[in-house]
Amino acid sequence: RSKMAAGGAGDAQARFGHSVKGLLTEKVTSCGTDVIALTKQVLKGSRSAELLGQAARNMVMQEDAILHSEDSLRKMAIITTHLQYQQEAIQKNVERSSNLQDQLSHLLK
Repeated sequence: RSKMAAGGAGDAQARFGHSVKGLLTEKVTSCGTDVIALTKQVLKGSRSAELLGQAARNMVMQEDAILHSEDSLRKMAIITTHLQYQQEAIQKNVERSSNLQDQLSHLLK
């Protein structure tokens, strides 16, 4: 009987050791899977930061382009105003010269 009891205890110990090894293997596998998932998430996060940085740089470039365009438009508005003044002056001179031609032709008759 004592041999059987010793044999039964040995079997129980072997089963316990086997189940502990199985649980440990599961935990190691699970931990490895978690590490892989975490690594992927970190890489994804760093890619997101890179994309955000690129977007910020693009926005700064666009802002500079918009400011430059705004400055150009302001300058063109000033030039347009000057051209309008010149056109009005030319038109007045044309009208005056037309009147002078009429007066001269009337005098010469």
